[in-house]
Amino acid sequence: MIKAIIFDFGRVISAQKPMSLFRGYEEELGIEPGTLNPIMFGSQAWEDALVGRKTSEEFWHAVGPQLNLHTPEAVDAFRQRYRSDEALNEGVAALIRRLHTDGHLKLAVLSNSPPGLSHWLEEWDLLSCFEVVFCSGDEGVRKPDATAFEITLERLSVAPEEAVFIDDTLRHVNAARSLG
Repeated sequence: MIKAIIFDFGRVISAQKPMSLFRGYEEELGIEPGTLNPIMFGSQAWEDALVGRKTSEEFWHAVGPQLNLHTPEAVDAFRQRYRSDEALNEGVAALIRRLHTDGHLKLAVLSNSPPGLSHWLEEWDLLSCFEVVFCSGDEGVRKPDATAFEITLERLSVAPEEAVFIDDTLRHVNAARSLG
């Protein structure tokens, strides 16, 4: 019997940003088309942020120069713009709120995210819906490492076969499946 649903955050609870937005960022920054995401999310700074070795602010200041942002003020301004373009996936949020109100299932978030994911959930008025929020940046371990799933399941007090995991990354889904 299913007792818990575990949601990823990025591109699940938060809406996926359209590619046109990334192209606009790249044009504004004067960087080659198709390079923003590799610069940001293919960087060692991102890997460090995902396991809490860097704060979100430290991450942005580390990648800023590669984005043609050469002053702390320029980095912070673009960081604020990038963050303000984040949007809630309204359909998923409605599902989470309905499941929380029904009260039949335990709900959790398991996300590879820089430290402080709870602040996003609180800002979007979803934090209280979750019994567990596992943020890799706060915990020091990330998906697809089995430990991330095991900690989340333990905190929910459910067995692997009693949980459903929702993620947009097949590698993470397969890691969850391998645990049952």
